[in-house]
Amino acid sequence: MPGRERIACIGGGVIGGGWVARFLLHGHDVALFDPAPDAERKIGEVLENARRSLPGLYDVPLSPEGRLTFAGTLAEAVSGAAFIQESVPERLDLKRQVYRDIEAHADAEAVIGSSTSGFKPSDLQDGMVHPQRLLVTHPFNPVYLLPLVEVVPGAATTSDVVEQTERLLDSVGMKPLVVRREIDAHIADRLLEAVWRESLWLVNDGIATTREIDDAIRYGFGLRWAQMGLFETYRVAGGEAGMAHFITQFGPALQWPWTRLTDVPELTDELVGRIADQSDAQSGAYSIRELERIRDDNLVGILAALKATDWGAGELLNRQQARLAGQGGAAPEFDRPLRLLERPVPPSWVDYNGHMTEHRYLQVFGDTADALLALIGAGGEYVAGGHSYYTAETHIVYRAEIKGGDRIYATCQVLKCDEKRLHIFHRIHDGESDALLASGEQILLHVDAASGKTCPAAPDVKETLFRLAAAQADLPRPEDAGRHVGKRG
Repeated sequence: MPGRERIACIGGGVIGGGWVARFLLHGHDVALFDPAPDAERKIGEVLENARRSLPGLYDVPLSPEGRLTFAGTLAEAVSGAAFIQESVPERLDLKRQVYRDIEAHADAEAVIGSSTSGFKPSDLQDGMVHPQRLLVTHPFNPVYLLPLVEVVPGAATTSDVVEQTERLLDSVGMKPLVVRREIDAHIADRLLEAVWRESLWLVNDGIATTREIDDAIRYGFGLRWAQMGLFETYRVAGGEAGMAHFITQFGPALQWPWTRLTDVPELTDELVGRIADQSDAQSGAYSIRELERIRDDNLVGILAALKATDWGAGELLNRQQARLAGQGGAAPEFDRPLRLLERPVPPSWVDYNGHMTEHRYLQVFGDTADALLALIGAGGEYVAGGHSYYTAETHIVYRAEIKGGDRIYATCQVLKCDEKRLHIFHRIHDGESDALLASGEQILLHVDAASGKTCPAAPDVKETLFRLAAAQADLPRPEDAGRHVGKRG
């Protein structure tokens, strides 16, 4: 591992289905075993959401999707699998029985990961023939979007198994957090349980409703936690004096009876009913699938914002995007319009009609121009050296509607160039039918950033650019090239 591996997923519920989508959309073949009669329907719905949202995190295409097989038996699913992800219900006896069945049919070297949110891996390993190949791989819902996965080795787990698992999870864009010592509920769920316990008391005591508690999180500290976590947030709260000052100032409050974390209210029928009624009033107008899509759209937007600043989970997305971009294959041939950009249209790019907003067309053309500049040697390093191409003029023609979720690609054709100027023509096409959706014409000027004035491009950049222009000189001139606003055609 990694590479294109055969993955087995045992259990296709909320978490298991998310694992299927994560592995499948990153190019792995997946065999799923789930005896539930509606397993195929549920997995189909999860995949529909994942295909809609996950590609929106990247500006390059994902790996070619793997092949999904619905296995009739556990033995069929695990046969030949390099990695087996178990996501059955949280019952220790059931999990141990599943491991016995896996070991009876899986390859001897296959690694087994458990999605358990609470059990320690050493407890899971008890009774196994080869306990060294099992460890906890605990993800977070939705698995296909949220990158964190807690990797917890047990007493018998070998370091090779941990390293193999880390490499696999990293290859599908996840953040493997290796827990240094096993403990019930690992790290994240212990933190979540503290908030959950206190929230139950607040509802039980009539202090707050479910909506008010959720508002306190999503309008307040939840937004900070998305980018800085807990300790870094409090470091900032300490001001210039830093973390030591924060602890000195607020540490005594830990002795005050603010919380009730050592106890939990009795989950009486009355309390359960109150929570359920408040939750229904809060979000019962939406179906679960609608809530999932709203959640996914919001997560893509938050993660995309972090990606733009290369911070937190955004840094992980940028690394995965660079890896995906490196899978682009052979360099484009110069004697035809260069296919330089492929991507889906994420939900954040559409307006109230479900169509791609106007400024996103310009973004696509700008990203395509950036790809061209990188191809001729005028990319990031060149810009850091003090020279760049600046856009002086742009003209866009909209040919057809582009909707959220559509797959598009963009090409670039060089119409004319000299040592200071570059005249290019872009086309956006439908990724399925190749239909022309829009075109964009641009004039770029080569500029010395320090002086802000035009100047000749570097010799190696000119050489590549002129070679490209010569190769495309005999291409038909685009119909929309040179078109003025309002011209018929």
